[in-house]
Amino acid sequence: MFNYYLDVLKKYSDFKGRARRAEYWYFFLANFLISFGLGFMDGLLGLADEATGYGPLGLIYSLAVIVPSIAVGVRRMHDLNKSGWYILVPFYNIILAATEGQKGQNKYGDDPKTEDGASQ
Repeated sequence: MFNYYLDVLKKYSDFKGRARRAEYWYFFLANFLISFGLGFMDGLLGLADEATGYGPLGLIYSLAVIVPSIAVGVRRMHDLNKSGWYILVPFYNIILAATEGQKGQNKYGDDPKTEDGASQ
């Protein structure tokens, strides 16, 4: 799981190409777990703002992963042969992110499933 997370961070500003479902959803899961842990630490250490509930650890982390999160979302839409702008349509985006990508090459690049020989 964390290999996918690290792969997304390594390609933090790569908005070209395609991302498999596993890459997208494992990044989403790892990101959620880390954010939850940092939010818990903010609260435990008394760093969280009482009015908003946010603390500096969570905010810094959120700012650090905003570009990689957008980039992997765009690459995920590309795997479905859709424009990256589809990440702006909230509910449809979730359906698309859970849909299997287009098999074979499309206008955004080679099939990431066949590049590493793994299956989703």
